[in-house]
Amino acid sequence: MAYGFAGVIVLGALLLAILLPPPFTVPDKIAMVGLGVIVAGVLHLLGRCRVEADERGITVVNPLRVHRYEWSEVLGVSLIVNEPWAKIDFADGVTIGAMGLQGSEKNRTVRQVRELAALIRERGEAGETR
Repeated sequence: MAYGFAGVIVLGALLLAILLPPPFTVPDKIAMVGLGVIVAGVLHLLGRCRVEADERGITVVNPLRVHRYEWSEVLGVSLIVNEPWAKIDFADGVTIGAMGLQGSEKNRTVRQVRELAALIRERGEAGETR
């Protein structure tokens, strides 16, 4: 969705810049396209959020940071009602919001959190020491 909206916004900014009437100057038109590109950039940052699990651990991609953890570091995952996204707890006491698991997607996110929790129980070693 984010990338679709980003494309529409950039295309709309370009069309608007082309169709602006004569009182608007070239710098105004460039600023209009620049604003569209900035909004598209923000949408890209939001659209890239995800949580990936593989044999060695999990990767949490949030808008500005990528976190990589081995299974032995992961304690659990939780999705609290009315929270914007799931949270992942780690053995060092850190909790990170996983923006790729959006609470607003309700059933889909609940299923994904359950699958991730099962992987943590299966592959994680940190949970065994509690």
